[in-house]
Amino acid sequence: MSLKAGIVGLPNVGKSTLFNAVTRTQKAQAANYPFCTIDPNVGIVTVPDERLQVLQKIARTNVVVPAVIEFVDIAGLVKGAATGEGLGNKFLSHIREVDAIVQVVRCFEDVDIHHVAGTVDPVRDIEVINTELILADLESVQKRVDRQQKQAKRGDKEAIAELPVLAKIEAVLDSGKPAILTELHDEERLIAKGFFLLTDKPTIFACNVKDTDLATADQNPFVQRVRDYAKAHLACEAIVISAQIESDLIDLSPEEAAVFLGDLGVKESGVGALIRATYHLLGLRTYFTAGEKEVRAWTIHAGDTAPVAAGVIHSDFEKNFIRAKVIAYRDYVACNGVAGARDKGVLFEKGKDYVVQDGDVLDIVHGA
Repeated sequence: MSLKAGIVGLPNVGKSTLFNAVTRTQKAQAANYPFCTIDPNVGIVTVPDERLQVLQKIARTNVVVPAVIEFVDIAGLVKGAATGEGLGNKFLSHIREVDAIVQVVRCFEDVDIHHVAGTVDPVRDIEVINTELILADLESVQKRVDRQQKQAKRGDKEAIAELPVLAKIEAVLDSGKPAILTELHDEERLIAKGFFLLTDKPTIFACNVKDTDLATADQNPFVQRVRDYAKAHLACEAIVISAQIESDLIDLSPEEAAVFLGDLGVKESGVGALIRATYHLLGLRTYFTAGEKEVRAWTIHAGDTAPVAAGVIHSDFEKNFIRAKVIAYRDYVACNGVAGARDKGVLFEKGKDYVVQDGDVLDIVHGA
């Protein structure tokens, strides 16, 4: 499953510190000046899932394999990126390659950390980035319209189908809104996917607060403004994180980290919640296999059928799929494993049409 989430933001908002935190590395140089990340850094990130530890105890295994997603740290953007300012062209090409966007916004004051605009205003920062993405998309759409109008005159069916979709998207972009807010039916949405527009990617906001503000983040006026703006203008989610706290946790053991966070009045820095939210934003879901050998989380797309889910383990499993033995996570836990689930009648045998649900514990039956 090679879906990627791109971490974007203005310079000095905590973007690279966040990347280091989610990947538990120091790959991205977190320096107090713009463009310290010039080439995208890529990190494989494990998805925190408390269900794995529960399954591990029931299955009595020492091996636990979590789900993972890929995060990409992208160079900081500045105003004018759509016309090539700063690292604009590089930034836009890198963001085009990801499947979802995590936009980091600075929600803290600190005289020692320079802000590229001189003052802290997260909504202004969001609008700077969104404006650049919208302008880039508008140019892309207009070029495509010009090209497809010529093709349509020659009777090209694909061009004729695309033009009304392009017109709808252009109107939304012209109004200063992202392409993802365009009202399209399923067939039109499929056509629009082929345009690879920057503002057609699902987005989540990471409100980066100081370590001392995390416990009281709900009272932070910057955070409240981001939440209100995201809900009203972009219909998306905002998660509060403290990249600096996660940075401080890197060298601590789990026990030491728990004490450190407890002293701050929180259970986690918010990065775990951000990773889980991004996983779902990408349309990803998890099913499990559990046994004495290992407990493993497998990543599928929402809506995948049992054969497709089997294919994630091995392509032959999909090709030679016979059936899946399915236990819902809650039933597996309540019955303390497979034997109990079978006795209680909550182990079900499902065929090729079964849509796998998040948390299902599966045993795939396949031919040779």
